Amino acid sequence: MPETLIDIEVAYATAGQQVIVTVKLPEGSDVETAITASRLLERFPEIAKSALNVGIFANVCKLGQPLKQADRVEIYRALHHDPKEARRQRAIKK
Repeated sequence: MPETLIDIEVAYATAGQQVIVTVKLPEGSDVETAITASRLLERFPEIAKSALNVGIFANVCKLGQPLKQADRVEIYRALHHDPKEARRQRAIKK
């Protein structure tokens, strides 16, 4: 019996561009497998694999999260500015 494959999108955005890669994976694959198959870690070496923040359709998840057909895995960048601190600084300037 042939192995069932599912279509998964893996998305990553920098300040200047958004990249979405579609991969075909065996049913039952997880988020980490999708990221590896997308080769985005090679394309964007600034992504630190040990500190990956990821989600599926904007819902944060773990690397071991199983995937379903048509899921979109999102790799999140670290925030350079703390949003609370930025609001505080804007309030001080007013």
